[in-house]
Amino acid sequence: MKLFNLLVLSLAVTFTTLAQQKPVSEVWVADLGDGTYRNPILHADYSDPDICRAGSDFYMTASSFNAVPGLPILHSKDLVNWELIGYALERQPPFDHFDTPRHGDGVWAPAIRYHKGEFYIYWGDPDFGIYMVKAKDPAGPWDEPVLVEAGKGLIDPCPLWDEDGKAYLVHAYAGSRAGIKSVLVVKPMNPEGTKITGTGKLVFDGHDAHPTVEGSKFYKRNGYYYIFAPAGGVTNGWQLAIRSRNPYGPYEEKTVMSQGNTPINGPHQGGWVELDNRENWFVHFQDREAYGRIVHLQPLTWKNDWPVIGEDVNTDGNGQPVMTYSKPDIGENHSLVTPPDSDEFDGIDIGLQWQWHANPKTTWAFANPAKKQLRLFTSQVPEGSKNLWDVPNLLLQKFPADQFTVTTQLTFKPNEKLENERAGLLVMGMRYAHLSLVSKRDGIYLVYVENPDAEHGKSDTEEVLTQVSGGKIQLRVKVLEGGICRFSYSENGKNFTEVNKAFTSVPGKWIGAKVGLFAIRETTTNDSGFADVDWFRFSK
Repeated sequence: MKLFNLLVLSLAVTFTTLAQQKPVSEVWVADLGDGTYRNPILHADYSDPDICRAGSDFYMTASSFNAVPGLPILHSKDLVNWELIGYALERQPPFDHFDTPRHGDGVWAPAIRYHKGEFYIYWGDPDFGIYMVKAKDPAGPWDEPVLVEAGKGLIDPCPLWDEDGKAYLVHAYAGSRAGIKSVLVVKPMNPEGTKITGTGKLVFDGHDAHPTVEGSKFYKRNGYYYIFAPAGGVTNGWQLAIRSRNPYGPYEEKTVMSQGNTPINGPHQGGWVELDNRENWFVHFQDREAYGRIVHLQPLTWKNDWPVIGEDVNTDGNGQPVMTYSKPDIGENHSLVTPPDSDEFDGIDIGLQWQWHANPKTTWAFANPAKKQLRLFTSQVPEGSKNLWDVPNLLLQKFPADQFTVTTQLTFKPNEKLENERAGLLVMGMRYAHLSLVSKRDGIYLVYVENPDAEHGKSDTEEVLTQVSGGKIQLRVKVLEGGICRFSYSENGKNFTEVNKAFTSVPGKWIGAKVGLFAIRETTTNDSGFADVDWFRFSK
């Protein structure tokens, strides 16, 4: 009996462990399983990342621009394995403004901090000012956003609460709105973190040696105030640190990471954390064009009260990125975790990996866990739309690796009284391509569409491929190195026919290319058609 009870307990523990395990991506895992990791830790467009630590937990957020939900919240126990646990913005303010796609606007370069038992995120909206949201639980719910300072061109803010109870905020300026750039200012803030209380001081001017200084992060260590800031631009920039004994300066400067002899272009803009064992780590992005701004993890050491990020190959305090490295020593091992990509649509909500191009309407999509499907209703395109660039109900997710294949199965059921309802698989950027089913008077047709310059209103080119009986089909896109896309389709789920054109994906506005689904119509109706999506799967 005792042996039987031990067996039952062992099986129960095994099943519980299996139940707690989450799906791991088939296309990119940073943890190498031998105590080391490879960069990037996130091969996805988590642009302008920032991190904070709360006890033994680490949290990350990133720019989300016009995508909704916004301000992604990722959680990790070891800084290598990251899980997407939610978003701080369910809808983006001002709500009426962001009901329309506002490409490249919205949430720029947030900072996340843990202060007195609460999590704070500050971000700059270049058109409206500096916002803040806070929560006791980073998985949510988050409070309604507070406008800390209104103004044009106020970007990249970061708070600092000092030991004496005073609070400060550093930020940069967007030249496109403010008319100035490449400078950092520090302003006083109320202790609650909800309001700027003074005009502040210019603390750094990068025009001479560090143009386009921005992305500021504020810290204090050993009596020094530090501002970490990228400079030199997104593609080929470097990481700068400045320090002072006074929050308002004067500050001295040092370049603490650059590309060096590595293939990691423009390594910069991110956040620093320190562990209990005094290890220090820094996350930052690398711009990879269609793949977006992917996230790297670097060791950080302190020399003469200056941070050195990455490997100090030349022993001059200016580090270069590592490609592989020993994982942070947190004293224990944790399971592999990755942000979600594949989706079986078997939950009660749309998966966290999905974002819309604007504040969503509740009628666009519904999860149907009983049938394990996602139902996308066709939504009328906005009046005056030139192409999909103007369409808000694009349900998309980030490219999760340098090479991958996406296959989805859907059934299209258009309203028989309407023509030109459409649903399909889309690769979206400033130019785009898709395979879609479109309704005509004599049936449903599969078409291949490309747009050479969506941002500037160019028209689609469309090629009819075949008529589809019953509206059920599998659509596929294979993404090769360099973002080259090969589309194909299958009506039996076994034999795929490849489109005889290759499409090269490109970034969107400040974001990487995305892949996903859409369902649209041209006319008004009281009962739109829909597409039932069975699954959306990533594979190598």
